[in-house]
Amino acid sequence: MGLLDSVIGNLMGGAGGGASPMAGVLTSLLGGGMGQNQGQGMSGGLSGIVSSFEQAGLGHIAQSWVANGPNQPVSPQQLQNVMGDDQVHSMASQAGMQPNDFLSQLSEHLPNAVHAMTPDGRLPEGTISV
Repeated sequence: MGLLDSVIGNLMGGAGGGASPMAGVLTSLLGGGMGQNQGQGMSGGLSGIVSSFEQAGLGHIAQSWVANGPNQPVSPQQLQNVMGDDQVHSMASQAGMQPNDFLSQLSEHLPNAVHAMTPDGRLPEGTISV
């Protein structure tokens, strides 16, 4: 099991990253498997997520997750703004959830997942083991 699977598994209360549909979405998003190359949407991977938040004017929120201080919360509406409707519906469908439920759970778990993947208070270089 890689670092990402371990982190997601711990956050989701299971033994592995694939324990729930939301865990699968987080694993794919944080591992860079859900990048958006055109238009609006949250890019995959840690640096892509932070970049997407910065482009939406919410970089301070994502930076707080990377830093060693307290995590600033993100609202479902802020996530909706960063991701855009198409990506929200696609990811919610992948998780087998309604978009509002998906955004609510993602707003709860994403800050802690990013924080756990950046224990040194900075984005890692290179790839992350899934």
